[in-house]
Amino acid sequence: MKRSFLFAVLTACVLVPGLLVGCGGSSGIPTVKIGIYEPASGDNGAGGKQETLGAIYANEVIPTVEIGGKEYKVELVRVDNESSNDKAVTAASELVSKGVSVVLGSYGSGVSIAASDTFAAADIPAIGITCTNPQVTLGNDHYFRICFLDPFQGTVLAKFAVDNFKAKKAYCLAKLGDDYSVGLCNYFIKAFEGLGGKVTFETFPEGTSDFAAYVANAKNTGADVFFSPVSTEAAALIIEQANTQGMGMPILAGDTWDSNVILGAVKGTNVDINVTTFFAEGSTDTRVAEFVEKFRSWIKADSARITDNGGNDIIAANPVMSYDAYNVALEALKLAGSTKGADIKAALPKVKYEGITGLIEFDQTGDAKRDVAYVKHANNQTGSWEFVAIQSVK
Repeated sequence: MKRSFLFAVLTACVLVPGLLVGCGGSSGIPTVKIGIYEPASGDNGAGGKQETLGAIYANEVIPTVEIGGKEYKVELVRVDNESSNDKAVTAASELVSKGVSVVLGSYGSGVSIAASDTFAAADIPAIGITCTNPQVTLGNDHYFRICFLDPFQGTVLAKFAVDNFKAKKAYCLAKLGDDYSVGLCNYFIKAFEGLGGKVTFETFPEGTSDFAAYVANAKNTGADVFFSPVSTEAAALIIEQANTQGMGMPILAGDTWDSNVILGAVKGTNVDINVTTFFAEGSTDTRVAEFVEKFRSWIKADSARITDNGGNDIIAANPVMSYDAYNVALEALKLAGSTKGADIKAALPKVKYEGITGLIEFDQTGDAKRDVAYVKHANNQTGSWEFVAIQSVK
């Protein structure tokens, strides 16, 4: 009987999802699971892969966490939401079924919003990394985020257009039905018109691959700036047409364009690109510089990591933000003293963490208290970012 009972317990530890926390892994310590809810394919696959890299690196640097006086191994559970609102619920449900305690992601506000109810029903908190649409956290108590929001980002970009390019007319282009690009365009338009500017706004449908007409329309309006915070896949095509047609006006975009895909597309062209983002290399802070050096070395050590980083070792903001988000999750687990989602959710508002991207703490809505953005310019000759300014709306 004793042998049969022991066999049953061991079998349960192997077969029952989530029971590994109680039984312990092969190392003899229990495991807590953090879900990585990111796109590895679709329009935002490039950004999702970079964001995932940051979490993987963080997990290798800090693979364990103390919860309630006991050491736990941290296991990352990854799913691909395919950059699709239609696939979002399935991907989120997979994380729930695999017993994650907290979720990180997603790159893309639309898929974050689409999965929100699934996480809420399972009482699992989610920490948005770079999903900037206000709807992600609005009206719920389970979604948090560590980035600034689009109303702020749109206002910063509008002010930058006026201050740096003396812009009086702007052309805005978004993807029809896309929460992020349509929302950010609307915030930019409101701020730009509030500064006395005039705007022409257009949207393109799903599946668009030819942006020649839109670039031509922008030229015909006599716009001073072209604003299009769309996916990197669409951005590369827009850049190609802007170069072919000699568009002649600077392009402004939000955080999605802080990508090595953009640098590859703009190199060797005459296109002028400026973006807002959450972090920029070149800091004189020793701690930040040391992090960048170690993270870059880690990426270069594996060809697959280089591929997922966009083909080079340039450090964009989103993997660094993901590194910080992972550590915020660990802080919440420590404060909760529990692996239960409800306890972690209750602990998150109390987290105060000094990250690589700055101090992270949350307001009553679950949003990070951030009031500055980094502005970067893409050097179209070298294919590298140049730091322009740290800018607020003040």
